[in-house]
Amino acid sequence: MQLNLKYLKNSLQTKTMDINILKTLKGHIEFSDTGKGTPILFFHGGHSNCRETLFHKGFDTNKYMLITPSRPGYGYTPLEDHTTPEKTAELVHALINDLGINKVIVYAISAGGLSGIAFAAIYPEKVDKLILASAVTKKWLKKTDKVYKAGKKLFNPRMERNTWSMVRTFSGIFPGMIAKNFFKQFSSAKPHNLDKADIKELIATFAHYRSKTGFMSDLEHDIPNYMLSKIHCPTLIAHSKNDKSVSFDHAEHAYKQIPNAQLLTLENEWGHLFWIGKDATETITKILKFVENEKTTE
Repeated sequence: MQLNLKYLKNSLQTKTMDINILKTLKGHIEFSDTGKGTPILFFHGGHSNCRETLFHKGFDTNKYMLITPSRPGYGYTPLEDHTTPEKTAELVHALINDLGINKVIVYAISAGGLSGIAFAAIYPEKVDKLILASAVTKKWLKKTDKVYKAGKKLFNPRMERNTWSMVRTFSGIFPGMIAKNFFKQFSSAKPHNLDKADIKELIATFAHYRSKTGFMSDLEHDIPNYMLSKIHCPTLIAHSKNDKSVSFDHAEHAYKQIPNAQLLTLENEWGHLFWIGKDATETITKILKFVENEKTTE
């Protein structure tokens, strides 16, 4: 498969992405959409919102409509009572219905994994395929974990604005240093001199990051195992053994539980962020082959 290089670039600077807030029967929801064709519904990861486009890489917007809601608590989607993956799925289902879309390919990333799983399990008639990308597929962190405790301190609603403001400020002054520190959080690969283009791409993804009330909700998310076994659509689980943010056992857990699943095991440079780095093109190509019904091999 030949990929158009235009769609392998981070599209954060695109001017064709529309952002709207829709009032549905289940509440207000902010979302972005761009392109035309087969609808791809993204469940973004933690700290993100509908403005992120890193995970859009590789998708030709002349062939695909890319729909990214801000999950509850992120962007301008209020958290309200949408504090579980099931409630998130319910809200997004209302959005898709109001948009008049009959079926989507679900692409769930990182902390958005549980909400994507819930959507595919509860509304199977709406889901053509499911992609789990570096995704959380069970309870992510225990309250005794250092990462959980750090998240509660740094990204609670009282602190998160200052935390991300500092990240962006220092990213502008010391981009290499910031990228090196975040690399250690995302990947277990051996630290090394990072490519300048990769540093630039990582820093660009922070442009719109805010945790608001969404990340605190993500830390408590969980779903029962039976939801995974209820998913019968073709499923691709793409996960790196170098993922230091969401361990590889989340991929193995989903692979064991979802009847019609393929496991794409990665050993990429950037671990959790497999859209960045010299090996990103190969991974994105395999995901697109799955989307386009071609054979996907590890």
